[in-house]
Amino acid sequence: MLRNLAAAALILAALVLQVSLVNRLSPRLGPDLVLLVVLILAARRGAVPGAVIGFCGGLAYDLMPPSAHALGQYALVMCALGWLAGRAGGQMTLPIVMFCAAIAPGLAAGIGALLGDPGVNWTVLKTAWPKAAVCNLLFAPLVLWVVNKLERRRRGRRSEFVTGWRRGTA
Repeated sequence: MLRNLAAAALILAALVLQVSLVNRLSPRLGPDLVLLVVLILAARRGAVPGAVIGFCGGLAYDLMPPSAHALGQYALVMCALGWLAGRAGGQMTLPIVMFCAAIAPGLAAGIGALLGDPGVNWTVLKTAWPKAAVCNLLFAPLVLWVVNKLERRRRGRRSEFVTGWRRGTA
C-alpha cells in the first residue's frame, strides 16, 4: 500500500511540476514529466500495474487544466505505453523508457486524429513529433535518476527483519 501511495505521490508531483513550471517556461517545447514517471514506474512493476499506473496518470493529466483534447485521450495513450513499458521493462529500464518516450508523441497525435482533433495533421505531426521526442529523450535519464533517489530513500527508512517472506526464501 505504501508503494502505491509513493507512486501516486510521484505522479502528482510530476503533474504539478508539468503544469506549473514546464508548460509555463516553454509551452511548445518541453519534456512530458508525467509520461516519464509513468513509464519508469511501469517498467519496474510489470505490465498490468504499468497499465493501471498509466491509466491513472493519464486520467489525472486529462483532468488538469488547460485541456484542449478529448477526455480520456492521454489515459488511453499512457495506459497502452504503461503496459508496453511494463511488458518489456525489467532490467532494461532506461532503454525501454526512452523507446516509449520517443513513440509517445506520435501515438498521442494518432489517437487525437482518430478522435477527430482538428489540430492534428501531417505537417504538425512532422514538426512536433521529433521535437517532443528529443525533449523526452533528453530528460529521461534525469527523471530516472530522481525516481531512483526517491525510491532508495523510501526503501532505506523501513527495516525488514525477514526479506522475501512471501516468496518462501526466508
